[in-house]
Amino acid sequence: MHIFITGVAGFLGSNLANYYLSKNFKVSGNDNMVGGDILNVDERVNFYEIDCENYDELKKIFKGVDVVVHSAAYAHEGLSVFSPHLISKNIVSGSTSVFSAAIQNKVKRIVFCSSMARYGKIKIPFDENDKPIPVDPYGISKLSAEKILINLCEMHGVEYNIAVPHNIIGENQKYDDPYRNVASIMINLMLQNKSPIIYGDGEQKRSFSDVNDCLYCLDKMITDDKIKSEVINIGPSDENFITINSLYKMISNKLQFNREPIFYPDRPGEVKFANCSNEKAKNILKYSTKNTLDDTITRLIDYIKKRGPREFSYNYNLEIINHLTPETWKNKIF
Repeated sequence: MHIFITGVAGFLGSNLANYYLSKNFKVSGNDNMVGGDILNVDERVNFYEIDCENYDELKKIFKGVDVVVHSAAYAHEGLSVFSPHLISKNIVSGSTSVFSAAIQNKVKRIVFCSSMARYGKIKIPFDENDKPIPVDPYGISKLSAEKILINLCEMHGVEYNIAVPHNIIGENQKYDDPYRNVASIMINLMLQNKSPIIYGDGEQKRSFSDVNDCLYCLDKMITDDKIKSEVINIGPSDENFITINSLYKMISNKLQFNREPIFYPDRPGEVKFANCSNEKAKNILKYSTKNTLDDTITRLIDYIKKRGPREFSYNYNLEIINHLTPETWKNKIF
């Protein structure tokens, strides 16, 4: 089977590529390298430095592909409130380009990696049967891309699945991005003897997913002929569901970092409590949490230490700067 992975130099894409290379699959992929790292790309991957919005080039490189996995995204939920054009263009236009090129090349299946942001501020745990009410441009864009995928695949007779992973962490994660990946940001700062920044009171809760616990679930959604036309949450539910304050304590204890975090005002529109039901994943994909958050954080620390701490890269321009824009971003405090 020939699998094509968008965002193959990024976190999820590179881990998924390595998973399939270990199974001797033919793996190709693209990345625009805005959020990717060439160090993440195994030399056995047929790699193309192409943006997902470049339909004409995607149409060429998708020839002979069986399954397209669309994992590329500017995955910036908080930033999307202040750079909505950048984020929505990347998610909606980029996804539509990928879907169109894949369908034109008669691929068998498209698997889209969506986001927990699709749900918004509804009761937890978020269930696939709940009506999504996204509260930011990123979540709105992801949900829009889902609807476009379903429409196109049903119209043109292409199989699809939609995976909803959430708060994935692990090796190959970008840790010099000031806008996302809270655990990696904290580790990168502490290794530079800088105090991490926590927004609000730090009592917001998230459920963190080890990337290795997501890969075999994605594998079933990619390769199992019996699993199709599904939207499935991937990740733990009540397991690894902790506050940002607790996350800070866990990391600081492991690094023996003794300085206190710095607290800044809440980020506008941030959901306070977010975790997903995984009952569907358990039933259909046989999901189980095999990695504790404690072990995952230890591996993440080792990975960042090995690569070396980095200065933060402000790769995206803020489109809206006003009294609501976080000072950390306006003044590049990280």
